[in-house]
Amino acid sequence: MIKSLHKRIKRNLINLPGWRSKRRIVVIESDDCGSIRMSSKEAYNHFLEKGYPVDKDPYNRFDSLESNDDLEKLFGVLSSVKDKNGNPALMTANSLVANPDFDKIKESGFTSYFYEPLPKTLEKYPNHDRVLNLFKEGILNRVIKPQFHGREHLNVNVWMNALRSGEVAVREAFAYRMQSFHSQNDPVYFNEYMDALAFQSDEDIPGLSMLLEDGTKLFRELWGFDSRSFIAPCYIWSSSLEQTLRNCGVKYIQGMINQFEPISGTPFKYDLKYHYMGQKNKLGQRYLIRNAFFEPSHTPETDSVGDCLKRISTSFIWNKPAIISTHRLNFMGSLIPENRDNGLRLLAELLKQIVGNWPDVEFMSSDELGDLMNVNGN
Repeated sequence: MIKSLHKRIKRNLINLPGWRSKRRIVVIESDDCGSIRMSSKEAYNHFLEKGYPVDKDPYNRFDSLESNDDLEKLFGVLSSVKDKNGNPALMTANSLVANPDFDKIKESGFTSYFYEPLPKTLEKYPNHDRVLNLFKEGILNRVIKPQFHGREHLNVNVWMNALRSGEVAVREAFAYRMQSFHSQNDPVYFNEYMDALAFQSDEDIPGLSMLLEDGTKLFRELWGFDSRSFIAPCYIWSSSLEQTLRNCGVKYIQGMINQFEPISGTPFKYDLKYHYMGQKNKLGQRYLIRNAFFEPSHTPETDSVGDCLKRISTSFIWNKPAIISTHRLNFMGSLIPENRDNGLRLLAELLKQIVGNWPDVEFMSSDELGDLMNVNGN
């Protein structure tokens, strides 16, 4: 009873301050597109047989580079409903545009880092030869809208240091063309090298700024347009990098109510900075705050559809857009097809109930919502 009341209070509090609209707007933000994770079923079984707890981490069990089949089935579900304007459900695909070039890194003796653009990575995976064309068709059909999630989903400096020092689990992951896997429960560093914009000292910030500039350039070359919004990997970034993002065309910053701001000189410690819906920073960029969640692969014990609908309802009561946070792993089936089937079945049910409960709903991408806020700012 008390726990349920606490949840209801939190659902309401997150929607109190900030931008409002009586329009029923739903934004679906899905993170991690384009990034490698578990490279194959063979790799998963290898790590499991060696005693690593990869079966305890849903990203290791289910998440992998999106395949032809994954996208075709996902786009079919998104196209199965229409909003008040006759548009299908639209997913903001927060995308990484590069991955480590394992061959070149190995050739350097782990002394230097190299990356490869996403198209090169896709060439190395079976059943991925149509992924880019499927994305482009999805953009034209208004079921998907890529936005910038980073160059790689990888803390390059920390990862390279681990490789150079010969950390066993990192070297084993590398041998299977992976960045990392769930090898232990580390209470200090639990991000498994995925926190791309975390840093040890302020001296690292210029390098991260250059990484963002490079990444947004690759994004433009890959998709043919600038990304107007950005979501930091693991919700970790320094506010000082927002100027670089602004220079690269980013007007809107996706995230949760809390930003994890690295504290220079104290690795893996962060200040929490609070943000609210539509809040502007000193550069005029707006923060887009996630207030609903759909993670059936991550929290299978939860009624993902029912909980998400409650959160959407609360946001609409407060005249707020509903921004649904989800991740790619919920819809991936290369490792375990049943995971994709279940995730898409639940997504289809969620979308059906959204258009049924709110016939005047409008599906938007993150950047479209940001543009609306700028037109109708309050």
